[in-house]
Amino acid sequence: MTLQTLRVPIHYDFASCLCYIAHRVLGRLAPDLAELDLELHWTPLDLTRLTHWERGAPLEGSGRENVRRVSNELEVPLVIPPRWLDSRPAMAVALVLEGSARETSWRERVWTAIYEEGRDPGTPDEFARIARDLDLAGDAPSNQGSLEALESRTREAHACGVTGVPTLMLDGWPLGGIHADATMRSMLARFAARKRMPA
Repeated sequence: MTLQTLRVPIHYDFASCLCYIAHRVLGRLAPDLAELDLELHWTPLDLTRLTHWERGAPLEGSGRENVRRVSNELEVPLVIPPRWLDSRPAMAVALVLEGSARETSWRERVWTAIYEEGRDPGTPDEFARIARDLDLAGDAPSNQGSLEALESRTREAHACGVTGVPTLMLDGWPLGGIHADATMRSMLARFAARKRMPA
């Protein structure tokens, strides 16, 4: 019997270290997601609108230690940025490319640039370099429509109970954070089984 593909939205912000960790953990689970016929739909929002974080603020103290702990526990090494990055230009491009293969490539490139190469896509020079890597126009940050769409997405997510990222929306229920591979696999399998139960 062919299963109906279940679409699972996952809210993210490139500025969030935990979102990068989730990206890598869920990437490792790709075969399991395919077996469950689950499709992740990565949808950007502006985390600074939901939390106390301020663009440009130093990433230090307990927040930095928490990222390091989760990184070690889930075996996802990363370069922690020295400050909270302005992710809006990169998120605007993700919205422009939404639903295409280039969007997937863009997400991977931005994640890698920030958390493996220690680059800041919020600065014009670095953004232009990253965009050139994928032959994208360097003026994407000026796309006011995409920035407004990002604001709208953020408001909609907040109205649905999203208070941070990463957050997977499991049939309207926000599942925040990222967990060990086995835990994520188990939760997603239970969700898929429950959704496919006969009415």
